[in-house]
Amino acid sequence: MTLRGFATLNHWADDVPAAVDWYAELLGVAPYFQRPGPDGRPAYVEFRVGDLEAELGIVDARFRPAGASPGTGGPLVYWHVDDLAGTVDRLLALGATLHEPVTPRGDTGFVTASVVDPWGNVLGVMANPHYVQVIEAVGRYEGAR
Repeated sequence: MTLRGFATLNHWADDVPAAVDWYAELLGVAPYFQRPGPDGRPAYVEFRVGDLEAELGIVDARFRPAGASPGTGGPLVYWHVDDLAGTVDRLLALGATLHEPVTPRGDTGFVTASVVDPWGNVLGVMANPHYVQVIEAVGRYEGAR
């Protein structure tokens, strides 16, 4: 198989320390890695998140790839959460804005929502029964029962 799972998801921020504080509050963990830029300010900070310790990077917007524009366009990554409505409420309370409301995707339990963080990055969250099945199969699921 060519694609084995995403390794790192990067979000861009004009104020990396503020973004790191916001995501640390949301995630309940401190970043595990930080790299300064040429001026000594944080340029890249990384969190390990979730059952498989996926990497969420916060990157100084100065290093956004050429041609990449800020805003809500482009691919949307959804993170599985156990309490979708509660997670959306918490994100909004932390200062995110609603991008897409809670939306059922058919009748099989897949439900999505997304918000825009204070730096303009879209953060997707979803209830994903397939994710739960896979994680349970490898014995890593610790979600609400």
